[in-house]
Amino acid sequence: MDFLALVLTSVVVQFAYGALTIGNLELGLVATMIFLLGSVVREEYSFANYLQLRGHAWRCFSLWSVVSLLALAIGFLSNVTGETSRAAFVLTSTLGFVALFAERATLTRFVRSSAASGGVSARRLFLVGFEKDIEAFTYRYKPWTCGMSVAAAVVLRETEHTLDDDLTLAAASARMLRPDDVFILSPWSRTDVIDKCVTAFLRVPARIHLGPERVLDRFANAHIDKVGAISSLSLSGDPLNLFEVAAKRAFDIVVSALALVALSPALLLCALAIRLDSRGPALFYQRRYGFNRQTFRIVKLRTMTTMDDGRHVKQATANDPRVTRVGRILRRYNIDELPQLFNVLRGEMSLVGPRPHALAHDQLFERRIALYARRHNVKPGMTGWAQVNGLRGEIDSPEKIRQRIEHDLYYIDNWSLPLDLWIVFLTVFSRKAYRNAV
Repeated sequence: MDFLALVLTSVVVQFAYGALTIGNLELGLVATMIFLLGSVVREEYSFANYLQLRGHAWRCFSLWSVVSLLALAIGFLSNVTGETSRAAFVLTSTLGFVALFAERATLTRFVRSSAASGGVSARRLFLVGFEKDIEAFTYRYKPWTCGMSVAAAVVLRETEHTLDDDLTLAAASARMLRPDDVFILSPWSRTDVIDKCVTAFLRVPARIHLGPERVLDRFANAHIDKVGAISSLSLSGDPLNLFEVAAKRAFDIVVSALALVALSPALLLCALAIRLDSRGPALFYQRRYGFNRQTFRIVKLRTMTTMDDGRHVKQATANDPRVTRVGRILRRYNIDELPQLFNVLRGEMSLVGPRPHALAHDQLFERRIALYARRHNVKPGMTGWAQVNGLRGEIDSPEKIRQRIEHDLYYIDNWSLPLDLWIVFLTVFSRKAYRNAV
């Protein structure tokens, strides 16, 4: 499907330009074959990758960008670029990424729906462990919805003598059934049981897995990390590497600077309207927590008659009498947030990230919700994944803050530059982004 998406994109662009030359087709085929080879090397076509869309955008974008430049270099060295339309090549590179992501999104949706109904089974599992642990594993994770089928499950008994007998029979059954994976489902504290299980199943030609502990459910990217001779289970790490931090910061600076220049006349008119509508300054400053819980002063257009910034900050509610007439219009269309472009330029915020709350609310949520503090592992944003999905406005129930945090953590764990661009686009053009404004 990747091959078809890229080749068809190249052909369509060339016909659209009326410049279907052998040079264009050669470059398109070279880029396609390099992309496919790179994807194979990166194990891009493993079944697990197509059970979720997460990460596909960045992986497609990064590999296809490098491949496009490499194909261009090959075309230059082979003297083919003279016959190639440069505009067609740029358009092919751009639309190639769009076609790749659209194709993979479609394929992922199909695979997920097929796996959920049990129609796709990529791996056969052999489960071994105590009865309560096997039941908990199957109930919590439902492996048949992830493209896995349970070939057999062997329940171990507690006493040492029966445990040895059970493992001997289990290993013999596994050799006969030939599963792809063996899952040892025992609490990690039971090292004696785990050691015996590993010893028994080393004779079975299958991958051996230590079943997941409940704590791993809290971390999306937990993995084994090895530094020298030291192996450890890494639960969480830096959300962004140095290259990603630099790319995100460059994006923030360029877009915020251009936006401030373009929007400065509108901001001045809004400030004048605020001063004429009610008494008080045009700008409102309030302390918020930023990256690593460092305090900064967020700047907004004033939309209320009050300017709370203490230990007690009352949230805005529907038909709040404190909201001014001009303020209601500004809040409805998110215009009051535009001065935060200055916070972005100063490096205190990003264009996209978890929305910061007032200090009083932040401290309250952090005490009540275990994973809330992870939002401070990245810079707060003017807009975010939660906001463009309609999760904004008053937080008057535990469910609302839970959903908001889930979306914020999804963004942190799945950041990519294309995702930032998509969120910025949705912030301006999606109806959901303006929902629940108060």
